[in-house]
Amino acid sequence: MPRKPRIEYSGALYHVIARGNQKQRIFKDQSDFRHYLLLLTTYKNRTACRIYAYILMNNHVHLLIETGDIPLSKIMQGINQTYTLYFNRKYRTVGHLFQGRYKAILCDRETYLLGLLKYIHQNPLRARIAERLDAYPWSSHHAYTGKNNPWGLVDVDQVLRMFSERKGRARTRYREFMAEPDTLTRANVYATIDQRIQGDDEFADRVLEQHDEQAALVRKQKKSLDELMRGIERRYELTASDMRSNYRTGDLTSARRVFAQAAFTLGHRRIDIARYLRKDPAAVTRHLRQEGYEKDVKLLLKGLDSE
Repeated sequence: MPRKPRIEYSGALYHVIARGNQKQRIFKDQSDFRHYLLLLTTYKNRTACRIYAYILMNNHVHLLIETGDIPLSKIMQGINQTYTLYFNRKYRTVGHLFQGRYKAILCDRETYLLGLLKYIHQNPLRARIAERLDAYPWSSHHAYTGKNNPWGLVDVDQVLRMFSERKGRARTRYREFMAEPDTLTRANVYATIDQRIQGDDEFADRVLEQHDEQAALVRKQKKSLDELMRGIERRYELTASDMRSNYRTGDLTSARRVFAQAAFTLGHRRIDIARYLRKDPAAVTRHLRQEGYEKDVKLLLKGLDSE
């Protein structure tokens, strides 16, 4: 099943991860790091996006970007293609430098902005290539401490005001925040709803309803939860009573995940899915965050359409 299209709109905040093809190095010397930052600045100015954080590692990049009127796909396409041309010309190589399509997670800024800022900046510590954040040069951490913000690349003011209206005090509190234990684990960062969204149920519902055109088309042909359950009964040979029971066999768990994801795709609210299954809404959210069921969901919905 092909990946779902990105949800893109003006003012959206994305955590972007671009990795080298087959884990290869994408930066071989300091001039490569500098060239990428220059390209990032060029496209930021050209597209009027905002960059809140970056970290350049040997074989991958993390960015925290807020888009304007130009969609993220155009921004990243320009950066990755231009940098690939530079790299291949410099090192006399050919082919793809980056691994497939970059990953972009649409984030709820109210909940995740500061946590993602810390997660991105602490990459060198987790990778054990630096013992202190100040010791790693290719990070937007230095823009927040006031030491180095090349070409004004990083938009620090909005984030610093979250710590204090006085810039000196804000930078002190930023350092204190970075020294505190991390609130986001890798599992937290990559746990998404609908494969594309990081946020709570209300944020995900609002974004999908307002900005996901593909989902809107699907929801025009919305099936009831009863119809969906009948599809589950035929496909998995399980009854509604089985689905609502407290048993947790492998088949039941898979069927509940497929049901929840299909129901959500059709536009049913998480709370309604939970009530129908007689489960806690948190359990439904966990089902929605599980990956690997896209093919099963597609087959289930296709079966309903053929009735």
